[in-house]
Amino acid sequence: MAKNQSVEPNIADLANGWLKSYKLDYKLQQESLNAEIDQALNDYFSKNGGSGGNIPDTKLLLQDKNLVNYPVLIEYKGYKDKLVKLDADGKIDNKKKDNTPNFANINSYAVNGAVHYANAILHYTDFSDIIAIGMTGYKNAAGKLEYEIGVYYVSKSNFGIGQKVDDYTDFSFLKKSNFDEFIEKVKRLQLTQEEIEKLKERREHEISISLVKLNNDIYQNEKGLGENDRVYLVAASIIATLGIPGKVASLEKSDLKSLSEEGNRDGDIILRKIKAFLNEKNLPQGKRNLIVRTLENTLTTDNINKAENGESQLKRVFTRIIDDLGIYYRIGLTTDFTGKLFNEMYNWLGFTMDKLNDVVLTPSYVATLLARLARVNKDSYVWDFATGSAGLLVASMNEMLIDAKRTIKSPDDYELKAAQIKANQLLGLEILPNIYMLAVLNMILMGDGSSNILNEDSLKTFNGNYGFDEKKDTKYPADAFVLNPPYSAAGNGMVFVEKALSMMNKGYAAIIIQNSAGSGKATEYNKKILKHSTLLASIKMPIDLFIGKSSVQTNIYVFRVGEAHQRDDTVKFIDFSNDGYTRTNRKKASCNLRDTDRAKERYAELVDLVRFGKTKLNIFTEKEYYEGKIDPENGADWNQTAPIDTKPTLDDFKKTVSDYLAWEVSNLLKNQSMEDDRLGK
Repeated sequence: MAKNQSVEPNIADLANGWLKSYKLDYKLQQESLNAEIDQALNDYFSKNGGSGGNIPDTKLLLQDKNLVNYPVLIEYKGYKDKLVKLDADGKIDNKKKDNTPNFANINSYAVNGAVHYANAILHYTDFSDIIAIGMTGYKNAAGKLEYEIGVYYVSKSNFGIGQKVDDYTDFSFLKKSNFDEFIEKVKRLQLTQEEIEKLKERREHEISISLVKLNNDIYQNEKGLGENDRVYLVAASIIATLGIPGKVASLEKSDLKSLSEEGNRDGDIILRKIKAFLNEKNLPQGKRNLIVRTLENTLTTDNINKAENGESQLKRVFTRIIDDLGIYYRIGLTTDFTGKLFNEMYNWLGFTMDKLNDVVLTPSYVATLLARLARVNKDSYVWDFATGSAGLLVASMNEMLIDAKRTIKSPDDYELKAAQIKANQLLGLEILPNIYMLAVLNMILMGDGSSNILNEDSLKTFNGNYGFDEKKDTKYPADAFVLNPPYSAAGNGMVFVEKALSMMNKGYAAIIIQNSAGSGKATEYNKKILKHSTLLASIKMPIDLFIGKSSVQTNIYVFRVGEAHQRDDTVKFIDFSNDGYTRTNRKKASCNLRDTDRAKERYAELVDLVRFGKTKLNIFTEKEYYEGKIDPENGADWNQTAPIDTKPTLDDFKKTVSDYLAWEVSNLLKNQSMEDDRLGK
């Protein structure tokens, strides 16, 4: 049977004819749209999995009434049922289960190919909103051309996955007279919170895979780079390529020439771009100077700028970073991006287990749990005294923004509140310079709550004030505290808790810490804490929570700040050993964290139990939930469990009698059988 012949030339002729009749300036395959988009399509991996060479069938750059430019990328196919391939969630199916690109779908389906091109634009340019169009068709039995069109919006707001706009029978929505109305429809597209969470999870998993690849490449191929150098090079490369629309252009790979000329070496160019970016972000001068000074030492060394075969080591590393990671940080993921980066980088470093345990970062879902247990909302002032890569502050900021969006109905008022949250309602302290750089980078990536990330000793020098410039003499009005401390610190880290809570007048705190802190290793600190704060809950966490990083048993302790703990205060003791997740530590596994028993529901119930008590018991039972008392003068009785009732019941007695009678009958029958056998002989 002869294979159906493609009608792609007929489809292209029909569709391009429409564009021509609308008097639109469209470009065909080999024609240039603009240098930035052309370069992005060339740099992105191709539809067949190779490097570069992405060629949409037709492309346009259209402008709306607000003078915003929208790239439009069109892909044609010529077979029936080759318009779009969706996954089980109804999203564009351009990734396999292991999160590698599904080149078969990208190459075979018109919309999938167009969305692939759109992601190249998101990855390598400052355009954040792209229209991806697919069109395919066939000739029916009468020889008439049948066709169908798919129109999708691909943007930062939908994480590059794409959303269907509407059904169309031609391209007239692109006409100048119709385009503004079309863009208004695009702007009204909304993802549900559930869809956002699913897309975030998918993207976060992709990030992990990309980070493994990046670190493997750098570790294996780039010699002479110390642990700090690698951290600083990643931070510098990302900051230099972020850009600020209309003010600071993103640094491109082609901008680095690998010259030996003083002032124009690759490191000099990256440093200039970082300075321009930080100036436009209006960061405090002291923070700008500190960031530049820290990165400068690595960026300007001779070895990293020396060209070999026309390319410096710095350019090679820079290229790898933006090729592997650019798509993720440029689309504005609200996730602990650099926390994942940091943990992945430490997999390659030769630290002792003790030191490694001290730099383990909190998983993002646990960070969100801590923020919710600390009752973070849009009006909270949150701080963290050992901020690491700022994962807990990122989680808190996300909770604050979600609450603001839920309660503030004016878009203008919401934007003002969001800016206030990022600039004034988050404060973090980190003493280690390389980790501090990651914290600053993380908060810049999350929309810039980096203003009050301080490279300071929270125990010795921090006085409770804002950190920089005009606010440095103003007390930070903290009312929410989140913490995952270094366990090697005094009292397993409870020294940080006592210091922070003693500086607060009100609010709530949630900390995750080695559980021996509550059973004798931090007695003196605990007794001090209870003189000004009330222990509300003690939560036993899964033993494998930090699998692959640490194997210590941890607890979460939740406090109400500003009220001394009384002997009659009730403490909720919760065994959360089964949180619904199954964890593995296989390096080649596509996913090491799987929801196998209603994990999301369990985490939500945990928050409700701490807040409202046992009336919220649903999945959990009173075997895992126990309300008890502690002695404020003890400090070592924080890890209690539900008591086991050993008093026998009537049912226990009946069962025992029943079991005994069954045993007696069995013995009688056995003896009778033996007697019969003996007599039978």
